[in-house]
Amino acid sequence: MSHSTLVSADTLAARIGDPDLLIIDCRADLADPARARALHAEAHVPGAVHADLERDLADLSRPGLGRHPMPDAAAFAATLSRWGWRPGMNVVAYDDAQGALAAARLWWMLRLVGASDVAVLDGGLAAWRAAGHALEAGVVERAGSKVAVDYDGSALVDYAGLEAGLAAGSLLLVDARAEARYRGEVEPIDRVAGHVPGALNRPFTLNLDGAGRFKHADALRAEFAALIGGRDPRSVVHMCGSGVTACHNLLAMEHAGLAGSRLFAPSWSGWIGDPARPVACG
Repeated sequence: MSHSTLVSADTLAARIGDPDLLIIDCRADLADPARARALHAEAHVPGAVHADLERDLADLSRPGLGRHPMPDAAAFAATLSRWGWRPGMNVVAYDDAQGALAAARLWWMLRLVGASDVAVLDGGLAAWRAAGHALEAGVVERAGSKVAVDYDGSALVDYAGLEAGLAAGSLLLVDARAEARYRGEVEPIDRVAGHVPGALNRPFTLNLDGAGRFKHADALRAEFAALIGGRDPRSVVHMCGSGVTACHNLLAMEHAGLAGSRLFAPSWSGWIGDPARPVACG
């Protein structure tokens, strides 16, 4: 199995038990982080380890980088080592939020360290259950050896790079949050409502069909092509509230064959950390 964006439940089921496959349960609950760990212990795809959004896929001790700061490469390497990951492994990530919390985030982080055979379970745990595949309980521990990784910095955009790119018109910023949050009508999480001036809005939910699976690649390609208006995908930068659900749009563009877009990881929660930065509404 070699997949770089999405994998079906049936395809994954056929590989359960393969020593060259690592399955990672990325379910997250922003209101109650402990709940996701409890749900994993209660039932998960056989062999899956658990990725904790706030402990494994973020480092909350890093100030000024939004609500879910990226862990540094050494910390992420330690997590990968604990999971028994090694370069060249097939990896499948899943959650129960159609990839948004936080399977797409892990997919993107693994791509950032050079892993290529990484996919998100299309439809997530709901699709797995609907297909009638088995679940198991307990906590999975895998044996592994220490690995070292480094991030591809060219796939990230920092504050200075974003501000310069927006001013020059060389970057197109796409915000994955819901429309009402983008417009500044409501803000249930962050202390300031609105969006980065110049950002376009593409709620990540638009990537999904009525069954909670990703739309066909051709449909996604047409939609994103209309959004970016002929720009090179490499000029597109994604953001959201904290750099998690934005990865859903990154994944959708990659699945559509529009490769090379980037992430502004601090996202809205990081942007508003400096009161001098401008805010737009409407």
